[in-house]
Amino acid sequence: MNVQPVQDLPEFATWLNATPTTLGELQGRPVVLAFVNAASVWCAQRLAELAQWQSRNPGKVQLLVLQVPRFDGERDPAQSLKLLRRQGLNAPALLDADWDGWRRFGVTAWPTLVLLDAQGRERERLIGLGGELERSLTALCEGSSRPSDEDLHGARELSPEPRLPLRFPTGLAVTTERLYIADTGHHRVLECSHGGRVLRQFGMGTADFMDGDQAQAAFHHPQGLALEREWLYVADTGNHALRRIHLLSGQVDTLCGTGRPGEPVEGPIAAPRRTALNHPQGLAVADNQVHIAMAGDNRIWSYHLGQRSLQWRAGSGAIDERDGSGHMAAFAQPCSVAAVQQVLYVCDALGSSIRAMQLRGDLVQTLVGQGLWSFGDQDGPRASALLQYPQAIALSPDAPLLWIADAGNGRLRTLRLGGGELSTLELPRRLHGPAGLALGGGAVWIAETDAHAVLRFDPVSGVLSDVPINE
Repeated sequence: MNVQPVQDLPEFATWLNATPTTLGELQGRPVVLAFVNAASVWCAQRLAELAQWQSRNPGKVQLLVLQVPRFDGERDPAQSLKLLRRQGLNAPALLDADWDGWRRFGVTAWPTLVLLDAQGRERERLIGLGGELERSLTALCEGSSRPSDEDLHGARELSPEPRLPLRFPTGLAVTTERLYIADTGHHRVLECSHGGRVLRQFGMGTADFMDGDQAQAAFHHPQGLALEREWLYVADTGNHALRRIHLLSGQVDTLCGTGRPGEPVEGPIAAPRRTALNHPQGLAVADNQVHIAMAGDNRIWSYHLGQRSLQWRAGSGAIDERDGSGHMAAFAQPCSVAAVQQVLYVCDALGSSIRAMQLRGDLVQTLVGQGLWSFGDQDGPRASALLQYPQAIALSPDAPLLWIADAGNGRLRTLRLGGGELSTLELPRRLHGPAGLALGGGAVWIAETDAHAVLRFDPVSGVLSDVPINE
């Protein structure tokens, strides 16, 4: 067993939501140091596993999250905290902006868990999503004293998120009369008028995985939405499932997904609840298929509605930016998709890129993006333009124009298809973590995720207005 003394926490790190402390002050209780990047869904999955274990074993370990930025925008403490809270995190977190803690502890990959015993000595570390988390945490707590009442209640967060009608909304879909919102942090989908009046709520509003009518069904962090006739398809990201809502009856059912991340398998689906997905995030419907941006396995999948089958279309599974045909190509956390005229456009979050996949032949080409670690805020020709952690795309219905929610830069941008340039829309202010887009009703609808709001942008007048959500 590897038991050795460790360094203390970096003294110049910024505590995001808790009172500063040291590892010495925490001795007497096992500690888990989670080195994560808040933009990574793999880190989100690891934090979700930790949260589930803690809910079953309250107060047994103290979790400290060290957020190590990948993008420049994450060096802003407010932006990093918002990204962590989108995932439901409420554990104490600090921003390791200069990677000092990363170097002190010899960390080499996201996510890494460093397990410290009650005497402050390192017992084990789990790198990536490997290792037996349950076994390791149980062994870490053996012989520890019973948690105190204070430990059971946990540390109180400083400056918690405000209580508002929406909480970290993401996916949007719009018709001539209706606006649909994935109210991600409240685990529900809303049907609203264009003025923001809530007409129906789908899902109980608690994180669960249940089918049924609009009041009985339950979602877990739903994100991407796609509308096709009387059906609203939902990427139920926290349940790792593809769901759908029948808008005429309000019934919710599951097309595939087990409630846990897993390895999807191609072919016909005999038992929807036994067919695994891995962090589905973005959806688009075309040719009687639901195309899925699977952020957890860096691939593009398609669910055939008539055949009820899954097909692995493109992406090797590795985090990379590589063009090519089908499985030879590579994506870096695809998060949003849009389809038109036999082309599927893909928003690649970690690659800060926009890709195009031919639906006949599955050939993948990069439209904007300079490589896996190249990002920025630059307009102009595609060969030199830069994005930073884009989160959503949407196609203009009457022009060859792709709209982009450039979340890392807080901007709304457009790419003219067919060889055009990347441009930035002049808005009255910067956007706060935009992660959802939809076009319809003569407007661009924006999920301003970190502000818990939905905005309406009129591209003709240039007016940006808030959509007041009234329940």
